[in-house]
Amino acid sequence: MSKRRVLFLCNANSARSLMGEVLLRHMAGDRFEAYSAGSEPDAPHKLTLEALTQQGLSIEGLHSKALEQFEGMAFDYIIILCDKAQQACRDWQGQAGEVLFWDIRDPRLINKPDAYPQALQEIRRRLQLWLPLHTAD
Repeated sequence: MSKRRVLFLCNANSARSLMGEVLLRHMAGDRFEAYSAGSEPDAPHKLTLEALTQQGLSIEGLHSKALEQFEGMAFDYIIILCDKAQQACRDWQGQAGEVLFWDIRDPRLINKPDAYPQALQEIRRRLQLWLPLHTAD
């Protein structure tokens, strides 16, 4: 059985979408290929990397990517994590079996020290609910 392909999208690909990519690989990498991209990519935020490593998650090879890098590719699921990425997806030239919108607050805009770990936990909780529904076969 081939792995299902999932693309996580947010504006900068510096926090939320990277978290989704890392979490899905950790939680179900045997069943899913996880990718992430941004409509306006920036470098991974240092607090994103800290939140991931504090949870014992691998950040090896993790880097920000532009949405255009995935044009023409097919994904079983695209999980959009912010409004800006949702707008950019309307013009994207790729294929998606199912598009989901999980509006996760941008931790870069929250002036609290635990904003990044909270975003990571929210994405983890959503994946914990989503995975059992999309792992059958």
